Amino acid sequence: MRVFTQPVAVARLRSLPMMAPPVAAALTIIVVAVAPDPYLHGSVARMLPLALLAVSVAVVTGHAGLPTLGQVAPYAAGAYLTARLALAGIDLAAVHLLCAAVVGAVVAGLAGAVLVRYRGTVFLMLSLAVAELTAITAGQWRAVSGGTDGLAGIPAPRLLPGVAPLFGDRTVLLYAATITIAATAVAGWMLRGDRRMLLTAAQTDEDRARASGHPVYAYLWTVHTAAGAMAGIAGTLLIHTHRWITPADVGFSVAALVLLAVVIGGARSLTGAAVGAVIVLVVRDVVAVEVPGHAPLLLGVLFVIVVYALPGGLAALPARLRHRHRRHRRHAGPHDAASLPTATSVRSTS
Repeated sequence: MRVFTQPVAVARLRSLPMMAPPVAAALTIIVVAVAPDPYLHGSVARMLPLALLAVSVAVVTGHAGLPTLGQVAPYAAGAYLTARLALAGIDLAAVHLLCAAVVGAVVAGLAGAVLVRYRGTVFLMLSLAVAELTAITAGQWRAVSGGTDGLAGIPAPRLLPGVAPLFGDRTVLLYAATITIAATAVAGWMLRGDRRMLLTAAQTDEDRARASGHPVYAYLWTVHTAAGAMAGIAGTLLIHTHRWITPADVGFSVAALVLLAVVIGGARSLTGAAVGAVIVLVVRDVVAVEVPGHAPLLLGVLFVIVVYALPGGLAALPARLRHRHRRHRRHAGPHDAASLPTATSVRSTS
């Protein structure tokens, strides 16, 4: 029996670090939902679409090694498809999420077929072109996007046929949080184990990975496409939480904001990217209210502080604290050892 229970116990212990971020996020959302402030519920719910978009950017940037601004393309595709489905009378949330994931994956797959052939600055600039084309298309394709006026009065979604639409701020918060946490947890599960090691190998030494027989292009294209599906789901959440959309919601400023959030939170951490998005939105929409017109300056200062003080983003802070604690214990070791006999002798005499 011991032979069988020991591997199970080890597997459970190894799964604890992976389960900690989703559990912490769920507890945070529950604490916010319990608060009797509808404005807080609505504000947090409207942050979650950008947080999930930041997670999709972290998948491409941190794990595939491709710094991108182009995730707004599948994000916009999922958002506008959801808006059009809702306006056409199709208001089931599950249908919206499924269709947005599919169209997001298609858009990201088509763009990725070209983009993932390049690396570094070239990839970043090509993704910038994708972001600009997305904003231009959203502003001029009036039949779909409503032009620069956007789309408003979008009906609220339903979880099941015949059930009341999601109107309450607390209800919308819990729904959006459930989708965001679930999508992030699935992405984290997909990026562990052998898949994580293969992406790390391709990112660290691509030539060696190719020489070993690994189809690096296929790996990166698959990750880019899957992240596009996640961005499409984030677009659906944008419609479900805001119930309006304009080209400004999917433009270059959003793409730059999300990439900034990923750098601040930590490109290798999906949860860190989501937290970074929330921090960026709080700085832009809450802190900057006290100094009108200075939101870009505050975000720039935050970016500089994080880059210089925490090179790995906020997600690297626990590791840095543990390293500092170990170093402190190493330096304090001889003193503790010298005082040990004294403490022992005092104990024995007493």
